[in-house]
Amino acid sequence: MRNGLSVDGKMFAVPFYGESSMLMYRKDLATKAGVTFSDPPTWDQVADAAVKMTDKANGVYGICLRGKPGWGDNMAFLTTLVNTHGGQWFDMKWKPQVDSKPWHDAVNFYVDLMNKAAPPGSAANSFNEILALYNEGKCGMWIDATIAASFITDPKQSKVADKVAFAKAPVKVTPKGSNWLWAWALGIPAGTQKADAAQKFVTWATSKEYIELVAKTNGWARVPTGTRKSTYANPEFKKAAVFADAELAAINTANPNDSTLPKSPYVGVQFAAIPEFQSIGMNVGQELSAALAGKKSVKDALAAGQKAADREMKKAGYYK
Repeated sequence: MRNGLSVDGKMFAVPFYGESSMLMYRKDLATKAGVTFSDPPTWDQVADAAVKMTDKANGVYGICLRGKPGWGDNMAFLTTLVNTHGGQWFDMKWKPQVDSKPWHDAVNFYVDLMNKAAPPGSAANSFNEILALYNEGKCGMWIDATIAASFITDPKQSKVADKVAFAKAPVKVTPKGSNWLWAWALGIPAGTQKADAAQKFVTWATSKEYIELVAKTNGWARVPTGTRKSTYANPEFKKAAVFADAELAAINTANPNDSTLPKSPYVGVQFAAIPEFQSIGMNVGQELSAALAGKKSVKDALAAGQKAADREMKKAGYYK
């Protein structure tokens, strides 16, 4: 997974760790509800399981998903849901598709599911809020970043550490773009006076030796995941990290160059790698969070999101 130092504008950058997304679920609640999942699971199976796992009287909700607005918050998850419903952000002429049928299908499905089986106040929840809920035993299922697996299986953090199972991200119309891909990086400013020392640190911090040091100091369950392919071949890591195979499979199957059923002009799974996307994703995220909170209809939210996206793309000169 490491690919050495590369130039990125005025920065030298190297991936620190990569992540994808997958389904994390309570196997005890699934057994109790009598539900099973195919490989990969379908969103219909997940929706059915979510309703059956929900026990509001005891504060247990069948599913926890991001609702907090932001291109990297609710839209990271929702873009994968749109992808697997057969949608995309832009067509080959760079025209926004936010008001298209796949978007309506995906977002209506999401809002309906969340209203039936998600915790109250989900429109304000992102990764950290849901992690806390999951570790308290309040969530039956969670579709989110693979890095979460190392937290929810840690008995020092999670009350349900021994009750968690993993599966691929759910699919609907197509498996394309159903699980995201993201990389966090260490960067070295090109004008630094300490470039050699910084590169030595980056080389060490991303090395096998560093992984082994963390394992020796804190145990194999605490080593950085999504970093080195060799880590996933280590029997000690695989023994300590019950999620290892599922995480590696998720990362390896995500394809940012072919993430939508119709052909798209952009690279990216849960985002479009263009400068304008941050603003567009934020605007659409705010609209869809409002729809989840019941402040406006899905129809009106998507129409407003389409209008905002079209305005940004025209302003940037993609079309007139």
